[in-house]
Amino acid sequence: MTTATPKLTVPSPSMVHYRGGRAAVDERVYPALDAFWDDLAAAYAEEVARLGELGCTYLQFDDTSLAYLNDPSQRAEIAGRGDDAEHLHLRYIRTVNAALAAKPAGMTVTTHLCRGNFRSSWVAVGSYDFVAEALFGELAVDGFFLEFDDERSGGFEPLRFVPPGKQVVLGLVTTKRGALESQDALARRIEEASRFVPLEQLCLSPQCGFSSTVDGNSLTFDEQVAKLRLVVDTARLVWG
Repeated sequence: MTTATPKLTVPSPSMVHYRGGRAAVDERVYPALDAFWDDLAAAYAEEVARLGELGCTYLQFDDTSLAYLNDPSQRAEIAGRGDDAEHLHLRYIRTVNAALAAKPAGMTVTTHLCRGNFRSSWVAVGSYDFVAEALFGELAVDGFFLEFDDERSGGFEPLRFVPPGKQVVLGLVTTKRGALESQDALARRIEEASRFVPLEQLCLSPQCGFSSTVDGNSLTFDEQVAKLRLVVDTARLVWG
């Protein structure tokens, strides 16, 4: 028997649209995209409600799109297919908010953002600056799992937009390589992040999963265990 709270993770509504854009939405069914966004939000809202009925109290939307859009090359690709790359993140945020507008009382919802994690590789680069103000100020979630394991993620300055009451989980421990981070270096980075968000709103985690697909990442089982142990030990050191 365990006292831990299980977390259910599902793709964010944004991911239904991001990779294919307009071409992935049947124009015979949705000649105008407004109806598509409404139906997408409604489908997710029903899923959230049903999960609540089944007893789910911790739900996470995985949303790589909101991290990818920080990369100018990704925005150029989005614009090239005809989408409004400069404002697409706002459309996504509105859709997620509509999906969560009637979430069950007592359900915690978080979102996870990373820039790719397939077989220890990555897709996008860039700090959270482009989406930060709307992401942290408007997205109606309780917490953010953020990738911060290397220079591709930029600095902690975008965290200045995080309002009181929202948790920020710093993904400082990489899942792409087996080499173990220094606990002292992790503690210093957490201290640096606390210049922008109060320490009591910060948490620590790996930057992503150890296996985003069946292929897995370039780590052994023992290396994965050591990474998780490092997260726990560092959290105890910093937060007691």
